[in-house]
Amino acid sequence: MNWVQGQQLQNGKYVLEKELGRGGFGITYKARHTFLNYDVVIKTPNEDVKSDPDYAKYVERFIKEGRMLAQLSNDPHPHIVRISDWFQEGDTHCLVMDFIQGESLWHLVGRRGALSETEAVEYIRQIGSALSVVHQKNLVHLDVTPPNIMVRNNRTAVLIDFGIAADMSPPSTLSRSFGNKAFAPYELPQGRRHRTVDIYCLAASLYYAVTGQRPTPSFDRKYEGVELKAPKQLVPSISDGLNQAILKGMALEAQDRPQSVQEWLQLLPQEAQIQRQERAIEQPILAQKKAEYQKQQPTPTLLSKLLDQIDDLSSERGVDYTNLRDLLASGQWKEADRVSLSVMLRAANREREGYLDTISIKEFPCKDLRTIDRLWVKYSNGCFGFSVQRCLWESGGGKPGKYDRRIYRKFGERVGWLKWENKWLGLKKEEQWLSYSEITFDLNAPQGHLPRAWAGRGENLRLMGTVLEIEFVGGGIAGCVSSLCSRVETCKL
Repeated sequence: MNWVQGQQLQNGKYVLEKELGRGGFGITYKARHTFLNYDVVIKTPNEDVKSDPDYAKYVERFIKEGRMLAQLSNDPHPHIVRISDWFQEGDTHCLVMDFIQGESLWHLVGRRGALSETEAVEYIRQIGSALSVVHQKNLVHLDVTPPNIMVRNNRTAVLIDFGIAADMSPPSTLSRSFGNKAFAPYELPQGRRHRTVDIYCLAASLYYAVTGQRPTPSFDRKYEGVELKAPKQLVPSISDGLNQAILKGMALEAQDRPQSVQEWLQLLPQEAQIQRQERAIEQPILAQKKAEYQKQQPTPTLLSKLLDQIDDLSSERGVDYTNLRDLLASGQWKEADRVSLSVMLRAANREREGYLDTISIKEFPCKDLRTIDRLWVKYSNGCFGFSVQRCLWESGGGKPGKYDRRIYRKFGERVGWLKWENKWLGLKKEEQWLSYSEITFDLNAPQGHLPRAWAGRGENLRLMGTVLEIEFVGGGIAGCVSSLCSRVETCKL
Protein backbone atom coordinates (compact mmCIF):
# COMPACT_ATOMS: atom_id res chain seq x y z
CA MET A 1 0.00 0.00 0.00
CA ASN A 2 1.35 3.43 -0.96
CA TRP A 3 0.30 5.93 1.69
CA VAL A 4 -0.85 9.52 1.16
CA GLN A 5 -0.43 12.86 2.92
CA GLY A 6 -2.36 13.14 6.16
CA GLN A 7 -2.63 9.40 6.71
CA GLN A 8 -2.45 8.38 10.35
CA LEU A 9 -0.40 5.41 11.53
CA GLN A 10 -0.38 3.61 14.85
CA ASN A 11 -3.74 5.04 15.89
CA GLY A 12 -2.64 8.60 15.24
CA LYS A 13 0.82 8.38 16.79
CA TYR A 14 2.32 9.36 13.43
CA VAL A 15 0.82 11.51 10.66
CA LEU A 16 2.35 11.36 7.19
CA GLU A 17 3.34 14.70 5.67
CA LYS A 18 4.88 13.75 2.34
CA GLU A 19 6.79 11.10 0.44
CA LEU A 20 10.53 11.77 0.41
CA GLY A 21 11.57 9.20 -2.15
CA ARG A 22 11.51 5.60 -3.27
CA GLY A 23 14.08 3.14 -4.49
CA GLY A 24 14.14 -0.41 -5.74
CA PHE A 25 13.12 -1.75 -2.34
CA GLY A 26 12.05 0.97 0.04
CA ILE A 27 9.83 4.04 0.26
CA THR A 28 10.57 6.86 2.72
CA TYR A 29 8.05 9.30 4.14
CA LYS A 30 8.35 12.39 6.29
CA ALA A 31 5.94 12.14 9.20
CA ARG A 32 5.09 13.92 12.43
CA HIS A 33 5.17 12.30 15.85
CA THR A 34 1.93 13.82 17.12
CA PHE A 35 2.49 13.38 20.86
CA LEU A 36 6.12 14.54 21.02
CA ASN A 37 5.62 17.03 18.16
CA TYR A 38 8.76 16.35 16.13
CA ASP A 39 9.54 15.19 12.60
CA VAL A 40 10.60 11.65 11.74
CA VAL A 41 11.28 9.58 8.65
CA ILE A 42 9.36 6.34 8.16
CA LYS A 43 10.75 3.75 5.79
CA THR A 44 8.72 0.82 4.45
CA PRO A 45 9.25 -1.91 1.87
CA ASN A 46 8.13 -0.94 -1.63
CA GLU A 47 5.03 -3.00 -2.33
CA ASP A 48 5.33 -2.20 -6.02
CA VAL A 49 7.81 -5.09 -6.26
CA LYS A 50 5.60 -7.59 -4.42
CA SER A 51 5.43 -9.68 -7.57
CA ASP A 52 9.10 -10.51 -7.26
CA PRO A 53 9.34 -14.18 -6.18
CA ASP A 54 11.90 -13.29 -3.50
CA TYR A 55 9.88 -10.42 -2.01
CA ALA A 56 9.18 -12.30 1.24
CA LYS A 57 12.92 -12.89 1.66
CA TYR A 58 13.62 -9.18 1.18
CA VAL A 59 11.05 -8.27 3.84
CA GLU A 60 12.64 -10.79 6.19
CA ARG A 61 16.00 -9.13 5.62
CA PHE A 62 14.41 -5.73 6.17
CA ILE A 63 13.23 -6.88 9.62
CA LYS A 64 16.57 -8.45 10.47
CA GLU A 65 18.57 -5.43 9.43
CA GLY A 66 16.23 -3.13 11.35
CA ARG A 67 16.95 -5.03 14.54
CA MET A 68 20.67 -5.02 13.89
CA LEU A 69 20.75 -1.33 13.08
CA ALA A 70 18.89 -0.54 16.28
CA GLN A 71 22.10 -1.58 18.04
CA LEU A 72 23.74 1.53 16.61
CA SER A 73 21.14 3.68 18.36
CA ASN A 74 21.98 2.21 21.78
CA ASP A 75 25.17 4.25 21.65
CA PRO A 76 24.23 7.12 19.28
CA HIS A 77 26.88 8.38 16.87
CA PRO A 78 26.71 12.08 15.86
CA HIS A 79 27.07 11.20 12.18
CA ILE A 80 24.66 8.27 12.00
CA VAL A 81 20.91 8.77 11.79
CA ARG A 82 19.17 7.46 14.90
CA ILE A 83 16.50 4.75 14.71
CA SER A 84 13.73 5.47 17.19
CA ASP A 85 10.91 3.00 16.52
CA TRP A 86 9.74 -0.09 14.70
CA PHE A 87 6.14 -1.10 14.13
CA GLN A 88 3.83 -2.94 11.78
CA GLU A 89 0.88 -1.19 10.14
CA GLY A 90 -1.37 -3.90 8.78
CA ASP A 91 1.06 -6.19 6.98
CA THR A 92 3.56 -3.39 6.28
CA HIS A 93 6.73 -3.19 8.35
CA CYS A 94 7.91 0.32 9.26
CA LEU A 95 11.28 1.62 10.41
CA VAL A 96 11.26 5.05 12.11
CA MET A 97 14.34 7.31 12.00
CA ASP A 98 15.14 10.89 12.96
CA PHE A 99 14.43 13.52 10.33
CA ILE A 100 17.67 15.35 9.49
CA GLN A 101 17.13 19.04 8.81
CA GLY A 102 19.34 20.15 5.94
CA GLU A 103 20.04 18.96 2.43
CA SER A 104 21.78 16.01 0.88
CA LEU A 105 25.32 16.28 -0.39
CA TRP A 106 23.84 15.58 -3.82
CA HIS A 107 21.61 18.67 -3.68
CA LEU A 108 24.23 20.81 -1.92
CA VAL A 109 26.77 20.31 -4.71
CA GLY A 110 24.05 20.64 -7.33
CA ARG A 111 23.11 24.04 -5.88
CA ARG A 112 26.56 25.44 -5.08
CA GLY A 113 28.84 23.58 -7.44
CA ALA A 114 32.07 21.86 -6.41
CA LEU A 115 32.93 22.37 -2.74
CA SER A 116 36.25 23.54 -1.41
CA GLU A 117 38.69 20.81 -0.53
CA THR A 118 38.47 21.78 3.15
CA GLU A 119 34.69 21.53 3.34
CA ALA A 120 34.40 18.34 1.29
CA VAL A 121 37.05 16.46 3.27
CA GLU A 122 35.42 17.61 6.51
CA TYR A 123 32.11 15.99 5.52
CA ILE A 124 33.74 12.80 4.26
CA ARG A 125 35.83 12.39 7.41
CA GLN A 126 32.65 12.62 9.46
CA ILE A 127 30.92 9.98 7.36
CA GLY A 128 34.07 7.86 7.47
CA SER A 129 33.97 7.90 11.28
CA ALA A 130 30.34 6.74 11.07
CA LEU A 131 31.23 3.90 8.69
CA SER A 132 33.96 2.71 11.03
CA VAL A 133 31.32 2.17 13.71
CA VAL A 134 28.99 0.45 11.23
CA HIS A 135 31.75 -1.92 10.19
CA GLN A 136 32.62 -2.69 13.80
CA LYS A 137 29.06 -4.01 14.13
CA ASN A 138 29.72 -6.31 11.16
CA LEU A 139 27.33 -4.27 9.01
CA VAL A 140 27.96 -2.84 5.56
CA HIS A 141 25.96 0.13 4.29
CA LEU A 142 26.44 -0.53 0.55
CA ASP A 143 24.94 2.79 -0.58
CA VAL A 144 27.18 5.55 0.81
CA THR A 145 26.25 7.97 -1.96
CA PRO A 146 25.65 11.74 -2.03
CA PRO A 147 21.84 11.37 -1.71
CA ASN A 148 22.39 9.38 1.52
CA ILE A 149 24.74 11.93 3.09
CA MET A 150 22.74 14.70 4.73
CA VAL A 151 24.47 17.99 5.53
CA ARG A 152 23.06 20.06 8.37
CA ASN A 153 23.28 23.83 8.42
CA ASN A 154 26.05 23.65 11.02
CA ARG A 155 28.30 21.80 8.57
CA THR A 156 27.91 18.37 10.09
CA ALA A 157 27.20 15.38 7.89
CA VAL A 158 24.92 12.47 8.78
CA LEU A 159 24.74 9.06 7.12
CA ILE A 160 21.15 8.03 6.46
CA ASP A 161 19.11 5.32 4.74
CA PHE A 162 20.21 2.28 6.68
CA GLY A 163 17.76 0.02 4.89
CA ILE A 164 20.74 -1.68 3.23
CA ALA A 165 18.77 -1.20 0.04
CA ALA A 166 21.45 -2.50 -2.25
CA ASP A 167 21.71 -5.69 -0.22
CA MET A 168 17.99 -6.36 -0.25
CA SER A 169 16.73 -4.94 -3.54
CA PRO A 170 15.59 -7.33 -6.24
CA PRO A 171 18.24 -7.74 -8.98
CA SER A 172 15.84 -6.24 -11.51
CA THR A 173 15.73 -2.99 -9.53
CA LEU A 174 19.31 -2.92 -8.26
CA SER A 175 20.73 -2.10 -11.67
CA ARG A 176 18.46 0.95 -11.83
CA SER A 177 19.41 2.22 -8.39
CA PHE A 178 20.71 5.80 -8.55
CA GLY A 179 23.67 5.31 -6.28
CA ASN A 180 24.98 2.18 -7.96
CA LYS A 181 25.27 3.78 -11.37
CA ALA A 182 28.14 6.12 -10.61
CA PHE A 183 29.14 5.67 -7.00
CA ALA A 184 29.45 1.93 -6.41
CA PRO A 185 31.98 -0.70 -7.54
CA TYR A 186 31.09 -3.08 -10.32
CA GLU A 187 31.13 -6.11 -7.99
CA LEU A 188 28.15 -4.91 -5.93
CA PRO A 189 25.43 -6.17 -8.33
CA GLN A 190 27.29 -9.47 -8.43
CA GLY A 191 26.67 -10.03 -4.74
CA ARG A 192 29.91 -8.70 -3.23
CA ARG A 193 29.19 -7.55 0.34
CA HIS A 194 32.45 -6.26 1.78
CA ARG A 195 33.71 -3.12 3.52
CA THR A 196 35.64 -2.20 0.41
CA VAL A 197 32.28 -1.52 -1.27
CA ASP A 198 31.66 1.26 1.25
CA ILE A 199 35.19 2.58 0.76
CA TYR A 200 34.65 2.84 -3.00
CA CYS A 201 31.29 4.60 -2.47
CA LEU A 202 32.78 7.06 0.03
CA ALA A 203 35.71 7.90 -2.25
CA ALA A 204 33.32 8.35 -5.20
CA SER A 205 31.16 10.68 -3.09
CA LEU A 206 34.26 12.75 -2.31
CA TYR A 207 35.07 12.78 -6.04
CA TYR A 208 31.64 14.29 -6.69
CA ALA A 209 31.95 16.81 -3.84
CA VAL A 210 35.26 18.32 -5.02
CA THR A 211 34.61 18.19 -8.78
CA GLY A 212 30.86 18.72 -9.01
CA GLN A 213 30.70 15.82 -11.48
CA ARG A 214 29.66 12.19 -11.16
CA PRO A 215 32.52 9.76 -11.69
CA THR A 216 32.58 7.30 -14.57
CA PRO A 217 30.49 4.23 -13.59
CA SER A 218 32.68 1.33 -12.53
CA PHE A 219 30.76 -1.02 -14.86
CA ASP A 220 31.83 1.12 -17.85
CA ARG A 221 35.40 1.15 -16.59
CA LYS A 222 35.48 -2.63 -16.14
CA TYR A 223 33.68 -3.86 -19.23
CA GLU A 224 33.87 -1.03 -21.74
CA GLY A 225 37.32 0.32 -20.99
CA VAL A 226 36.12 3.86 -20.24
CA GLU A 227 38.79 5.81 -18.34
CA LEU A 228 38.08 7.43 -14.98
CA LYS A 229 39.25 11.02 -15.15
CA ALA A 230 41.38 11.93 -12.17
CA PRO A 231 39.78 14.66 -10.01
CA LYS A 232 42.81 16.86 -10.64
CA GLN A 233 42.13 16.74 -14.38
CA LEU A 234 38.74 18.33 -13.75
CA VAL A 235 39.82 20.72 -10.98
CA PRO A 236 43.58 21.45 -11.18
CA SER A 237 43.61 23.16 -7.77
CA ILE A 238 42.90 19.85 -6.00
CA SER A 239 45.93 18.78 -3.96
CA ASP A 240 47.99 15.80 -5.08
CA GLY A 241 47.29 14.04 -1.79
CA LEU A 242 43.53 14.29 -2.16
CA ASN A 243 43.70 13.29 -5.81
CA GLN A 244 45.64 10.13 -4.96
CA ALA A 245 43.41 9.25 -2.00
CA ILE A 246 40.28 9.39 -4.15
CA LEU A 247 41.83 7.28 -6.92
CA LYS A 248 43.08 4.74 -4.39
CA GLY A 249 39.65 4.45 -2.79
CA MET A 250 38.06 4.06 -6.23
CA ALA A 251 40.47 1.38 -7.43
CA LEU A 252 38.54 -0.86 -9.80
CA GLU A 253 39.45 -4.10 -8.04
CA ALA A 254 38.58 -4.53 -4.37
CA GLN A 255 41.99 -5.92 -3.41
CA ASP A 256 43.65 -2.72 -4.68
CA ARG A 257 41.65 -0.49 -2.33
CA PRO A 258 42.42 0.15 1.34
CA GLN A 259 40.82 -2.66 3.31
CA SER A 260 39.44 -0.51 6.12
CA VAL A 261 37.87 2.93 6.30
CA GLN A 262 40.50 4.12 8.78
CA GLU A 263 43.26 3.06 6.41
CA TRP A 264 41.68 5.11 3.62
CA LEU A 265 40.98 8.14 5.83
CA GLN A 266 44.68 8.28 6.71
CA LEU A 267 45.41 8.90 3.04
CA LEU A 268 43.40 12.13 3.07
CA PRO A 269 45.40 15.32 3.60
CA GLN A 270 45.05 16.95 7.00
CA GLU A 271 43.16 20.22 7.36
CA ALA A 272 46.34 22.26 7.80
CA GLN A 273 47.77 20.78 4.61
CA ILE A 274 44.60 21.61 2.70
CA GLN A 275 44.54 25.20 3.96
CA ARG A 276 48.17 25.69 2.95
CA GLN A 277 47.37 24.31 -0.48
CA GLU A 278 44.37 26.60 -0.91
CA ARG A 279 46.36 29.65 0.20
CA ALA A 280 49.22 28.68 -2.09
CA ILE A 281 46.80 28.70 -5.02
CA GLU A 282 44.94 31.88 -4.14
CA GLN A 283 47.80 34.10 -3.03
CA PRO A 284 49.69 34.06 -6.37
CA ILE A 285 46.51 35.30 -8.07
CA LEU A 286 46.34 38.26 -5.74
CA ALA A 287 50.09 38.81 -6.01
CA GLN A 288 49.81 38.87 -9.79
CA LYS A 289 47.11 41.50 -9.63
CA LYS A 290 49.18 43.62 -7.28
CA ALA A 291 52.21 43.23 -9.56
CA GLU A 292 50.16 44.53 -12.46
CA TYR A 293 49.19 47.50 -10.32
CA GLN A 294 52.80 48.30 -9.38
CA LYS A 295 54.13 47.77 -12.90
CA GLN A 296 51.64 50.06 -14.57
CA GLN A 297 51.82 52.77 -11.87
CA PRO A 298 48.09 53.26 -12.26
CA THR A 299 45.61 55.50 -10.57
CA PRO A 300 44.55 54.42 -7.06
CA THR A 301 41.33 52.95 -8.42
CA LEU A 302 43.04 50.51 -10.79
CA LEU A 303 43.89 48.01 -8.04
CA SER A 304 40.22 47.92 -7.14
CA LYS A 305 39.32 47.20 -10.75
CA LEU A 306 41.87 44.42 -10.91
CA LEU A 307 40.60 42.89 -7.67
CA ASP A 308 37.04 43.08 -8.97
CA GLN A 309 38.01 40.31 -11.36
CA ILE A 310 38.50 37.85 -8.49
CA ASP A 311 36.12 39.09 -5.77
CA ASP A 312 32.35 38.76 -5.51
CA LEU A 313 30.97 41.94 -3.90
CA SER A 314 27.29 41.01 -4.11
CA SER A 315 24.72 42.82 -1.97
CA GLU A 316 20.98 42.45 -1.52
CA ARG A 317 20.72 46.08 -0.40
CA GLY A 318 22.92 47.80 -2.97
CA VAL A 319 25.83 48.28 -0.56
CA ASP A 320 29.22 48.98 -2.15
CA TYR A 321 31.90 46.76 -0.57
CA THR A 322 34.80 48.02 -2.68
CA ASN A 323 36.31 50.17 0.07
CA LEU A 324 36.10 47.35 2.62
CA ARG A 325 37.75 44.96 0.19
CA ASP A 326 40.57 47.37 -0.63
CA LEU A 327 41.29 48.01 3.06
CA LEU A 328 41.42 44.29 3.80
CA ALA A 329 43.57 43.59 0.75
CA SER A 330 46.10 46.16 1.96
CA GLY A 331 46.04 44.89 5.56
CA GLN A 332 44.48 48.00 7.11
CA TRP A 333 42.65 45.94 9.71
CA LYS A 334 41.52 48.71 12.07
CA GLU A 335 40.00 50.86 9.36
CA ALA A 336 38.50 47.76 7.73
CA ASP A 337 36.90 46.86 11.06
CA ARG A 338 35.26 50.27 11.36
CA VAL A 339 34.13 50.21 7.74
CA SER A 340 32.66 46.74 8.35
CA LEU A 341 30.34 48.22 10.95
CA SER A 342 29.45 51.06 8.58
CA VAL A 343 28.47 48.79 5.70
CA MET A 344 26.63 46.42 8.04
CA LEU A 345 24.56 49.30 9.38
CA ARG A 346 23.74 50.26 5.81
CA ALA A 347 22.78 46.70 4.85
CA ALA A 348 20.63 46.38 7.97
CA ASN A 349 19.09 49.85 7.55
CA ARG A 350 20.39 50.83 11.00
CA GLU A 351 22.53 53.84 10.11
CA ARG A 352 20.30 56.16 12.10
CA GLU A 353 20.57 54.02 15.24
CA GLY A 354 24.33 53.54 14.80
CA TYR A 355 24.45 50.03 16.25
CA LEU A 356 23.27 46.49 15.54
CA ASP A 357 20.94 44.73 17.93
CA THR A 358 20.05 41.06 18.10
CA ILE A 359 16.94 41.51 15.96
CA SER A 360 18.77 43.28 13.13
CA ILE A 361 21.48 40.62 13.20
CA LYS A 362 18.95 37.80 13.00
CA GLU A 363 17.39 39.50 9.95
CA PHE A 364 20.68 40.52 8.31
CA PRO A 365 20.67 39.80 4.54
CA CYS A 366 22.54 36.56 3.87
CA LYS A 367 24.15 37.72 0.64
CA ASP A 368 25.73 40.71 2.38
CA LEU A 369 26.82 38.66 5.38
CA ARG A 370 28.43 36.17 3.02
CA THR A 371 30.25 38.91 1.09
CA ILE A 372 31.67 40.56 4.21
CA ASP A 373 32.70 37.24 5.73
CA ARG A 374 34.31 35.99 2.52
CA LEU A 375 36.44 39.13 2.28
CA TRP A 376 37.62 38.92 5.89
CA VAL A 377 38.43 35.22 5.65
CA LYS A 378 40.21 35.55 2.32
CA TYR A 379 42.46 38.52 3.05
CA SER A 380 43.33 37.33 6.58
CA ASN A 381 44.21 33.85 5.28
CA GLY A 382 41.48 32.31 7.41
CA CYS A 383 42.42 34.11 10.63
CA PHE A 384 39.44 36.48 10.84
CA GLY A 385 35.79 36.46 9.81
CA PHE A 386 32.26 35.76 11.04
CA SER A 387 32.42 32.10 10.03
CA VAL A 388 35.68 31.76 11.98
CA GLN A 389 34.02 33.27 15.05
CA ARG A 390 31.05 30.96 14.66
CA CYS A 391 33.30 27.87 14.52
CA LEU A 392 35.05 28.97 17.71
CA TRP A 393 31.71 29.66 19.40
CA GLU A 394 30.31 26.23 18.51
CA SER A 395 33.54 24.32 19.21
CA GLY A 396 33.34 25.74 22.74
CA GLY A 397 29.85 24.32 23.18
CA GLY A 398 27.88 27.37 22.01
CA LYS A 399 24.45 26.84 20.51
CA PRO A 400 23.10 29.10 17.73
CA GLY A 401 20.94 31.85 19.17
CA LYS A 402 21.40 30.74 22.80
CA TYR A 403 23.46 32.76 25.29
CA ASP A 404 25.40 30.93 27.98
CA ARG A 405 27.70 32.98 30.19
CA ARG A 406 30.26 30.20 30.70
CA ILE A 407 30.48 29.51 26.96
CA TYR A 408 30.71 33.22 26.17
CA ARG A 409 33.65 33.52 28.56
CA LYS A 410 35.34 30.61 26.83
CA PHE A 411 34.68 32.25 23.46
CA GLY A 412 36.08 35.55 24.73
CA GLU A 413 39.28 33.84 25.82
CA ARG A 414 39.71 32.05 22.47
CA VAL A 415 39.27 35.18 20.34
CA GLY A 416 41.33 37.31 22.72
CA TRP A 417 38.57 39.64 23.91
CA LEU A 418 38.84 38.44 27.51
CA LYS A 419 41.90 38.47 29.73
CA TRP A 420 42.40 37.61 33.39
CA GLU A 421 44.14 39.93 35.84
CA ASN A 422 45.44 39.02 39.27
CA LYS A 423 43.69 40.76 42.16
CA TRP A 424 44.28 40.69 45.90
CA LEU A 425 47.97 39.83 45.76
CA GLY A 426 47.43 37.15 43.16
CA LEU A 427 44.97 35.16 45.28
CA LYS A 428 42.08 35.91 42.94
CA LYS A 429 41.79 36.47 39.23
CA GLU A 430 39.31 38.90 37.78
CA GLU A 431 38.15 38.78 34.19
CA GLN A 432 38.68 41.89 32.10
CA TRP A 433 36.97 42.38 28.76
CA LEU A 434 39.06 44.45 26.38
CA SER A 435 37.86 47.88 25.43
CA TYR A 436 37.90 48.64 21.73
CA SER A 437 41.12 50.63 22.08
CA GLU A 438 42.83 47.45 23.38
CA ILE A 439 41.91 45.31 20.38
CA THR A 440 44.86 43.99 18.32
CA PHE A 441 44.63 45.02 14.69
CA ASP A 442 47.15 42.75 12.99
CA LEU A 443 47.54 39.10 12.00
CA ASN A 444 49.32 38.32 15.28
CA ALA A 445 45.94 38.53 17.00
CA PRO A 446 44.19 35.31 18.06
CA GLN A 447 42.05 33.54 15.50
CA GLY A 448 38.58 35.12 15.33
CA HIS A 449 39.76 38.36 17.02
CA LEU A 450 38.29 40.40 14.16
CA PRO A 451 35.92 41.76 13.00
CA ARG A 452 34.97 43.33 16.32
CA ALA A 453 33.25 46.66 15.71
CA TRP A 454 29.92 45.04 14.78
CA ALA A 455 29.55 43.86 18.38
CA GLY A 456 29.89 47.34 19.87
CA ARG A 457 32.82 49.72 20.25
CA GLY A 458 32.13 51.15 23.70
CA GLU A 459 35.11 51.90 25.94
CA ASN A 460 33.32 50.82 29.14
CA LEU A 461 33.04 47.08 28.51
CA ARG A 462 33.47 45.58 31.97
CA LEU A 463 32.34 42.67 34.11
CA MET A 464 31.21 44.07 37.45
CA GLY A 465 30.23 41.72 40.26
CA THR A 466 27.87 39.07 38.98
CA VAL A 467 26.20 41.31 36.42
CA LEU A 468 27.44 41.01 32.86
CA GLU A 469 27.65 44.59 31.65
CA ILE A 470 29.25 44.00 28.27
CA GLU A 471 26.64 46.17 26.67
CA PHE A 472 26.15 49.01 24.28
CA VAL A 473 22.95 50.85 23.41
CA GLY A 474 20.29 48.38 22.31
CA GLY A 475 21.71 45.03 23.39
CA GLY A 476 24.57 42.99 24.79
CA ILE A 477 27.65 41.83 22.94
CA ALA A 478 27.13 38.30 24.23
CA GLY A 479 23.64 38.17 22.81
CA CYS A 480 24.85 39.62 19.53
CA VAL A 481 27.64 37.05 19.22
CA SER A 482 25.12 34.27 19.77
CA SER A 483 22.70 35.85 17.28
CA LEU A 484 25.45 36.30 14.69
CA CYS A 485 26.50 32.64 15.01
CA SER A 486 22.89 31.66 14.48
CA ARG A 487 22.62 33.90 11.40
CA VAL A 488 25.92 32.59 9.99
CA GLU A 489 24.52 29.06 10.30
CA THR A 490 21.20 30.04 8.68
CA CYS A 491 23.02 31.73 5.80
CA LYS A 492 25.27 28.66 5.39
CA LEU A 493 28.57 30.51 5.53
